Amino acid sequence: MKRKERTSCETCAFYVFDDEYGAYLCDMNMDEDDYVRIMSDQYYQCPYYRNGDEYAVVRKQM
Repeated sequence: MKRKERTSCETCAFYVFDDEYGAYLCDMNMDEDDYVRIMSDQYYQCPYYRNGDEYAVVRKQM
């Protein structure tokens, strides 16, 4: 069985810039177990991932 590649946080809709920290952070309120799994397993798919590409629908229609 082929394992899927991990999704990139940089393309996720919940990956936002936080002015207070001056860095990009995940804005999803997830528990500690999910966070540890995401950071430690390179093949773990984040259950909260949403594609933040606003033009994906437009490209699909072309």
